[in-house]
Amino acid sequence: MASASSSSARHLFDESKKRLCARVAINVNNLGSVARQVVRGSKSNELLNQSLRNFTQVDIVSDYSAQNLNKMSLILQHVSYHYDAMNDSCHHLDYLKEQVTAMER
Repeated sequence: MASASSSSARHLFDESKKRLCARVAINVNNLGSVARQVVRGSKSNELLNQSLRNFTQVDIVSDYSAQNLNKMSLILQHVSYHYDAMNDSCHHLDYLKEQVTAMER
């Protein structure tokens, strides 16, 4: 009987040893999955940071572009005012030419 119980105990020990090895293997695989996910997560975080930096740079450039467009609009208005003033001066020159020719007669 002693040999039967020791053989039964050995069988239980071997079986629990196999289950323990299987659980360790599963846990190692799960740990590998977690590590891969952390690496992926850190890379995605880096990508998000890079995207944020790029977006910020684009935002700054678009702000500068909007400021430049406003400046160009003001310059266009000033050029328009100068054009109108020059055009009026040209019309006055025609009027003055007529007066000079009338005085010469």
